[in-house]
Amino acid sequence: MGDGECLNGARLNGGAADGVKTPFLIGVAGGTASGKSTVCKRIMEQLGQADMDHTQRQVVTISQDSFYRELSDLEKARAERGLFNFDHPSAFNEDLMLQTLQDILHGKKVEISEYDYRRNAVCPEKKITIYPADVVLFEGILVFYFPAIRDLFHMKLFVDTDSDTRLARRVPRDINERGRDLDQVLNAYMNFVKPAFEEFCSPTKKFADVVIPRGADNTVAIDLIVQHIREFLNNRTRSDHSPHLATCGTSALNLANGRAQASTHSISPSMISSQLYAVLYEYS
Repeated sequence: MGDGECLNGARLNGGAADGVKTPFLIGVAGGTASGKSTVCKRIMEQLGQADMDHTQRQVVTISQDSFYRELSDLEKARAERGLFNFDHPSAFNEDLMLQTLQDILHGKKVEISEYDYRRNAVCPEKKITIYPADVVLFEGILVFYFPAIRDLFHMKLFVDTDSDTRLARRVPRDINERGRDLDQVLNAYMNFVKPAFEEFCSPTKKFADVVIPRGADNTVAIDLIVQHIREFLNNRTRSDHSPHLATCGTSALNLANGRAQASTHSISPSMISSQLYAVLYEYS
């Protein structure tokens, strides 16, 4: 792939007219409590980025939760009773999400509001500054749902964890960290979370380049992804030209039981080599 060529509809560094390097944008989707943020954390840790000053990081993580839209007074009242569907696409500010990612791809510094789960509201007074980076991980339940946003990603990962495990994780998290009671958590799960996953989130798995069963417990998958990112960072350090990250028409890799899962999207040849398949078969 030549300098500035497209990968999954987005352009890599060298393609910008002003010479600004375009970060390698990775989408990380999956159901609630599937382990998306933990996968991102493990990737950051293995790359030595987790404890680095945020102004110096080459790899950064952004949560889609920061793009929940402002609720009306009626919606806030419903949310306090656990009767608002935060897993529906309409709960997000799609325009702001798109504009922010486009700014990031243009090498701009952006500010993102933190989200307060106890208040069910974004906090404009609490901003997270995202400085230009080489790799950006964007994680959330519906990061592949919106076509215009989905087309921006150079790589798409889907964290695939069974529903029983996800519910077992969500219950203590929402009670201990988000101030919910047990009835609220279970009612929300049955009435909103589970149906929304089946209707909006699960179908987007078909867009993934890499499917990661068992989330952060799948150390083989995380190691392979880290290797891919490290290769990108090393190539960028050595040269201002775009590294050969992908070729068209290769199959996506399902990192479970050594099986390749069909996809029309591209992925690095290094990740589908016979050597990596051998590792996967041995692991399974």
